[in-house]
Amino acid sequence: MAMLRLMIVDGSDIVRKVGKRILSELGYLVMEASSAREAIVRCEADLPKILIVDAAMEGALDLIANVRALPNGADVRIFYCVVEADLKTMMPGKRAGADDFLMKPFDRRILTEKFGHIVVAA
Repeated sequence: MAMLRLMIVDGSDIVRKVGKRILSELGYLVMEASSAREAIVRCEADLPKILIVDAAMEGALDLIANVRALPNGADVRIFYCVVEADLKTMMPGKRAGADDFLMKPFDRRILTEKFGHIVVAA
């Protein structure tokens, strides 16, 4: 069974490192990008099944829209990562094409809750 590819796009090395460690343990093949530009280049080369995008990052909304515009971009599950559940932050992500939201800072419990079942289902 092929591992599901997931990309974490976040400007923080720590956030990416923590996310990668936990998600790798959950059975994902985790890729990282530290900027929206790096992420779109990597997505063009190799589209992940799941994309976690930090809402606070410059170009986050453009990244989501750009991924959606790629061939098969509609199949990617995009999680928009927000620090608080407020509509002002969340609505633009939804409009840009995000499927779901993820609260930051994320920890093992949050990630397992959100992503633990997806691998099993795949």
